[in-house]
Amino acid sequence: MSDKIPGLGPCRQPTARTKVRTPKNDPRRDRHWLTLTALCLAVLIAQVDTSVVNLAVRPIGSYFQADIAALQWVVDAYNLIYAVLLLTGGLFADLYGRRLAFMVGASIFTAASLLCAVAPGIAVLIGGRALAGLGAALLLPASLAIIRVAWPDAGERGRVLGIWASCNGLAFVIGPSIGGLMIDNLGWRSIFILVVPLGVAALALAAVAVTETCDPNERRFDAAGQLLGAVALGSLAFAAIEVEEAPFFALAAFAIAVLALLLFVDLERPAGKQALVPLDMFHAPAFSGAVAATAGMTFGMYGAIFLLPLSWQSGGMLAPAEAGLALVPMALIFVIVSPLSGALVDKLGARLMISGGVAIIGCGLLVLAATAGLTSIAGAEVGLGLTGLGMGFATGPLFGVAVANVSTARSGTAGAVINVARMAGATTGVAVLGAVFAIAHGGPAGLRVAMLCGGLVQLTSAGIAWKAVQRKG
Repeated sequence: MSDKIPGLGPCRQPTARTKVRTPKNDPRRDRHWLTLTALCLAVLIAQVDTSVVNLAVRPIGSYFQADIAALQWVVDAYNLIYAVLLLTGGLFADLYGRRLAFMVGASIFTAASLLCAVAPGIAVLIGGRALAGLGAALLLPASLAIIRVAWPDAGERGRVLGIWASCNGLAFVIGPSIGGLMIDNLGWRSIFILVVPLGVAALALAAVAVTETCDPNERRFDAAGQLLGAVALGSLAFAAIEVEEAPFFALAAFAIAVLALLLFVDLERPAGKQALVPLDMFHAPAFSGAVAATAGMTFGMYGAIFLLPLSWQSGGMLAPAEAGLALVPMALIFVIVSPLSGALVDKLGARLMISGGVAIIGCGLLVLAATAGLTSIAGAEVGLGLTGLGMGFATGPLFGVAVANVSTARSGTAGAVINVARMAGATTGVAVLGAVFAIAHGGPAGLRVAMLCGGLVQLTSAGIAWKAVQRKG
């Protein structure tokens, strides 16, 4: 294979390397830390941007005199485009270069944030949010693929993934706090301007620290697979978006998603290694188990994050800002614990960390169910603390097992698939547990039933992971 792809600059295939840890005095360690800093910045800006936009919806609506439907799409345009293009982003990284995909994604995301900051009307703002979704669809799978290639040793990679994963929790901490202060004092445009210098820093670091790699051999751009995958993921995201306002259309979109998924599998099966998502990836029980456990984890976690503030506000217990702050301890525990998960995997094994972490989340949701209706949120904070602890234990190892059980040639695709699982679990969790909450007539009773269902899903996912992941992790 040539080490260049026409028009795209140098790109090398990762070679087999002896899996030994980098010596402490090796100058490559400094470069690796620069690489990790770039990857963490990218994840942080994507997640902070997502979390803080929800806080800005009301001032954006007042500024543009926009109706509820338009404001909903300020949030959902990002989620929909991100879902539709995730698989494309993963394939692009593997075919044309992981650094290239990362830098293109970071550039698009940064430009989109600038566009949102200067948007003269609500339509331009929605367009900017959609463009940011495109950037994230390239950025996030590529960042996970770069970790898989740059840290071939499983122990070092586990520690890196713990730090990388903690940025998701950090975003939930600084989004409601710093973002809220910026909106109050500098206006809603400031939250988008904040992303720009961070995005530029991620680009600059990636340019000097990340080595370009790609694996185009036996892979191709699968147009039919791209279309069916986009329809399946887009319909699933649309169903979650519309489940409250238009349940009939949401049900129809969900049916389309299921049909498109079945057609996608039927199309991809005979394509073998040239498939958009080579189905033999799922022949590895650990990979399939990690995907299932990730979907289960986000199903309960995002369902709880959605329903708890709603329940608190509906019952008059907390104001919106107070409800947001009440979620911060959960995120802080996630941030503190996640960087330790790699070292804990070395001692306890990925199997115990993943299954135990997801089970702890399940216990947290069961505590939320048991304490629903109390006049104090102290019990709920215990449940949320357990949820953050379980997320910190499980998230890094889940991503680590997923990328470790595929070849480096498919690392971008694996990164896309695990992000698809996370997105699918989150959207269905909000939709299903939200529906359970409504069917049970809302309030404490609805929250109790929804959290009980979420906790049982978590415990089931923990059992699946225990069976699928090898004892030694």
